[in-house]
Amino acid sequence: MGPLPPLGLVAFAGRERVRAALQKLPRRRVHVTLTADLPAFRAALRQQLVDAVLVDLGSGESAWQAAGLVPDLPSAAWFGAAAWRAADGPAIDRAIRLGMGDVLADGIDDALVAPLVLRSGFTVRFASAMAEPPAAFRLVRPVQRAAWDVLVALGGRPVTTSDVAARLDVSREHLSRAFAAAGAPNLKRVIDFVRLAAAAALAKNPLYDTGDVARVLRFASASHLATATRRIVGLTPSSLARLRPAELADHFVRGHARSRS
Repeated sequence: MGPLPPLGLVAFAGRERVRAALQKLPRRRVHVTLTADLPAFRAALRQQLVDAVLVDLGSGESAWQAAGLVPDLPSAAWFGAAAWRAADGPAIDRAIRLGMGDVLADGIDDALVAPLVLRSGFTVRFASAMAEPPAAFRLVRPVQRAAWDVLVALGGRPVTTSDVAARLDVSREHLSRAFAAAGAPNLKRVIDFVRLAAAAALAKNPLYDTGDVARVLRFASASHLATATRRIVGLTPSSLARLRPAELADHFVRGHARSRS
């Protein structure tokens, strides 16, 4: 299986040493978006799939306004960065109380940023939550489970049958036939289901409306997401935020699990 696309880290960083450290992260594994003011930071959170967020707590009062968005984007893993001087104790405590998972020490913990994103970002947690396919999908054969693993590991990013086949080193035709065997749904439909499961997870973020969810998951438009939601699970996008994965799967198997090859 080929490497996964880089995970998204949005950073609010005003200090040059923090920005320089983030620019050294391995680009094949973590895509970093650097911002230094609140409007750009908020915009970045709504323009891409955000796995994790890092706030440079030494960037002044605006950093705390950025940190105040933790409850609005709980799907992302949030971290702070501070000098960890004796005087930074109250700031570190404040960051943790706001809901940040950790506060890293400048210069000392730089090497921990990428592992933290790769271990606790949205994509990884989504794949873990979706590791076991719904029993009603009947994905019991090795090739079916391998394809499922590829889909959930992408965290809802766009993928085609050909992409999955290439990752599994089989032909698209073979994968399509093998995946839909023994009463399992068509692979194309399952691809759409996984993307909607990711949309449902992201729709629970107070920061996002339907257009934001469509944008970060790279649907063509909010209307495209609405059409896909009706076609795949028979619901409206506004319903997604209220549903758990098991409930979404129940709607899927009620007459929406097959499509043309």
